Amino acid sequence: ATIASSTWASKIKQAGLLRLGGTQTSNLFSLLNEKDGKMRGFDAGLAQLITRYILGDGAKIQFTQVTSSTREQVLINDQADMVLATYSITPARAEKISFAGPYYTSQAGVLVKANNKAIQSYNDLGGKKVATQAGSTGPAILAQFAPKAVVQEFQTHQEALDGLRQGRVDAYVTDYTLLLNALSLGTGDAQLAGAPFGAQDPYGIGLPKGSDGVAFINGFLKKVEADGTWAKLWTISIGQRTGSTAVPTPPALP
Repeated sequence: ATIASSTWASKIKQAGLLRLGGTQTSNLFSLLNEKDGKMRGFDAGLAQLITRYILGDGAKIQFTQVTSSTREQVLINDQADMVLATYSITPARAEKISFAGPYYTSQAGVLVKANNKAIQSYNDLGGKKVATQAGSTGPAILAQFAPKAVVQEFQTHQEALDGLRQGRVDAYVTDYTLLLNALSLGTGDAQLAGAPFGAQDPYGIGLPKGSDGVAFINGFLKKVEADGTWAKLWTISIGQRTGSTAVPTPPALP
């Protein structure tokens, strides 16, 4: 789809700015560098590429900070043109907004303290205090895979990590990529317990309900996946910073 044929992209072009709902605290996906004021990471890079594609300059972004529980609201209230924030596509969310993508997939993972030998995988979470994020896919995953866990919901990723570090919980279950993220910050006091588990968790780009931006962004994603840009962005933002060399295959687009 061309910019002219997309109402969503045309509106951004006319405004001269793309209004992005995102996060500044996700090391691998979207982190604000205090020194130069720039955002880096896989989501941030993708947002900049989309912005450059529409406006010719990847810096023309007006940023709104979102949390797991405010992502739909900023789109419904027309405070953002799109939300790019490790945003899992779920049927409940898709009733309120539309998703482009998926542009990435993940699964769930378990993070424990480095000296924890009792928890080797999600199978060992029964009776243990387990943190997860309110508004994330974590509570449903725990209900399915660790029904006997004592679940404590925290408002943010950081609060859940702090709860684990302070020993208020025994483990933290959330998106595996977010946990890789925490480890990439050099948290030598934590480790992953077992392999990723659960259903493939597709990340989408949140758009206002019924927006024709879905077709526009999916066309853009096909282009960057075919020409190697997606793989290059993954390598710089995730691969090199976690020691992973195997570039994943991008998920199939509708």
